[in-house]
Amino acid sequence: MDDLTFSSAATLAAAFRRRSLSPVEATKAILARIDRLNPGINAYCHVAHESALADARASEARWAKGAPLSPLDGVPAGIKDLLVTRGMPTLRGSKTVDDGSPLAAAQSPEARWPDDAPAVARLREAGAVILGKTCTPEWGWKGATDSPLCGITRNPWNTDMTPGGSSGGASAALAAGLGPLQVGTDGGGSIRIPGSFTATTGIKAHFGRVPAWPLSPMGTVAHVGPMARDIADTALLLNVISQPDARDWTALPSHRQDWSATLVEGLKGLRIAYSPRLGYVNYVHPEVEAAVKAAVGRFAELGAHVEQRDPGFADCGPLFATHWFATARNTFGKLPPEKFRLLDPGLQATCEYAARYTLADFLDYQVARTQVGEAMKRFNTGFDLLITPATAVPAFEVGRVAPDLPQGVQSIPEDWTWWTPFSYPFNLTQQPALSINCGFTESGLPIGLQIVAPAYREDLALRAAAAFETARGPVTWPTL
Repeated sequence: MDDLTFSSAATLAAAFRRRSLSPVEATKAILARIDRLNPGINAYCHVAHESALADARASEARWAKGAPLSPLDGVPAGIKDLLVTRGMPTLRGSKTVDDGSPLAAAQSPEARWPDDAPAVARLREAGAVILGKTCTPEWGWKGATDSPLCGITRNPWNTDMTPGGSSGGASAALAAGLGPLQVGTDGGGSIRIPGSFTATTGIKAHFGRVPAWPLSPMGTVAHVGPMARDIADTALLLNVISQPDARDWTALPSHRQDWSATLVEGLKGLRIAYSPRLGYVNYVHPEVEAAVKAAVGRFAELGAHVEQRDPGFADCGPLFATHWFATARNTFGKLPPEKFRLLDPGLQATCEYAARYTLADFLDYQVARTQVGEAMKRFNTGFDLLITPATAVPAFEVGRVAPDLPQGVQSIPEDWTWWTPFSYPFNLTQQPALSINCGFTESGLPIGLQIVAPAYREDLALRAAAAFETARGPVTWPTL
């Protein structure tokens, strides 16, 4: 294993400051590893060799003058291919997105792709090195990463398995040493599912905390957030990408929160609820359930007051499916027939299934969504945090939208959400939620637990995760 390519962002920045390592050396090492491993893993759909090295050289000059732009100056980062990035194609894993007309093909990449999403713009302002774009399922529609355009992305822990999704390219890159920082999105678990499947971490910050533009077609369940290999780097990245951007009218007000500052505060005094099944989930893989239960014991040992308690809302699977499926149909059902036929067959089936929903159904479920949010508001008056499994299962085989249904579990073929019932409720409520590794199956696949914080309290989730991570110890990454 190349220690340099698995160095944290904080470690790299410290080395830049000491002049024991330059951003150019770090970037070249990571690009070389991408060139060697990406053909087999397919984490990146676009690698920006030339511009990344130009970014690194500019950063090297700033460090030589003692004038870095931020603590992340010169640190390499990848961008999920749902977020527009200047000079790089944003195709969203889809053959339906035009790569430009013949006239546009004669233009420079910057002219064809002129805009940075807010998170990308903040990274550039911080001096980060933009490595390229990471793979996503088509338009981020599912919890595994493969697409008609980019093919299958594989899990570095076992390349027969999916890294999760929809930020699966980002999580695979992290676990394989292909960049210490990644920007992902999460509309139903798309940061936390791949975090769970690859032993990486990431936080779905409160809706609007990380500005977004253009806004997701999936509406007010879609968040942007940081992904990394440890909590300290996750907090550092959140510090940068959560800065304001006038283009997002849904963004939260500007703030001066240093998300790194509370990581050392520990767990003493925190009131934590542990809900192994949210009160209604009828299947959790036995190894997942056992690992999360054991991890919850560590939180108690570290000084938290832990109580087993369900949050008090009913199964919101039908609610989420109605929102997601109907929105997908409204978005992609407007494509011309010849383009609709280019979509992932599973996405086509989802749109067709959603034809049964009426406007009254959609509006009724918006009322039900309010009830879920109110239940969590009441719940958080008594508890600072909620812990659940991150997913109900460990990683499953590539090329599938879901594993085989266990006995007693029923699901329509178009609905893959039965195996990730713990993530999407908190997209509906919009509150912060993160995933962190808490163990491995007997076959060596990672297991994640989820920490859900009250509205606007990313600091509590990060603080608790940091304490647990220290007690757990570092992850030994797969050798590739």
